[in-house]
Amino acid sequence: MSRGIALVRRPSSRLAEGLVTHIERSPVDVDLARRQHDAYCAALSDAGWSVLDVVPADHCPDSVFVEDTVVVSGTRAILARPGAPGRRAEVAGTESAVRAVGLEVEKIASPGTLDGGDVLQIGDTVYVGQGGRTNGAAIRQMRGLLGDRRVVAVPLGRVLHLKSAVTALPDGTVLASPGLVDVGIFPAVRTVDEEAGCHVVCLGGDKVMISAAAPKTTALLEDLGFAPVVVDVSEFEKLEGCVTCLSVLVPGVTGPRH
Repeated sequence: MSRGIALVRRPSSRLAEGLVTHIERSPVDVDLARRQHDAYCAALSDAGWSVLDVVPADHCPDSVFVEDTVVVSGTRAILARPGAPGRRAEVAGTESAVRAVGLEVEKIASPGTLDGGDVLQIGDTVYVGQGGRTNGAAIRQMRGLLGDRRVVAVPLGRVLHLKSAVTALPDGTVLASPGLVDVGIFPAVRTVDEEAGCHVVCLGGDKVMISAAAPKTTALLEDLGFAPVVVDVSEFEKLEGCVTCLSVLVPGVTGPRH
């Protein structure tokens, strides 16, 4: 039985032109990236998720990072307004996908800017990173849209998104990279010394997706009783991407409504 839908988007042929902010640009192998994306989608499917492709946006180099275009909370989808103006054209395709699966749609409006990668949901609390891509106006809007949940702003250091520095495990504890964010804001923090180790996707049960670039953290997760699902996302990591950026999980939804 499906756990729900995983929204994904195929890599653009222009992927190598994607934005980089805090790292040096290095060559991206688009063909390898596509094979890695296929394997990533297969891992989602193997974990019980029904993979749904958002309409491709080949003219948008960063469009594979579909997480940045929407935040899903229960039956609601909050469409983002990306902080990089060139990425705003990515949102329309995501809007079509979330409407097709029956989610209620809200939108972040100007002057707010929000990237979905800045939003970390743990229980009833929604942490929103405030940095280069997400501003205070959007955080205020999020508080209004999520009135039934606690929204906590998290100032960011030299890191692209909040979820580039901290993500949550199924038990509610968080994996964090010290120095990139004030870890004191979060309950029950486990610091990791591998940059890729603080990025995980909870796939349901004890399964946790993690990058192949974090073998020490993978071993730690095994010791903690989790079942790591390791994927190679090296080409996306060259663009400050990670395992969280490449999908949006919508639990409990089984497919598009016709």
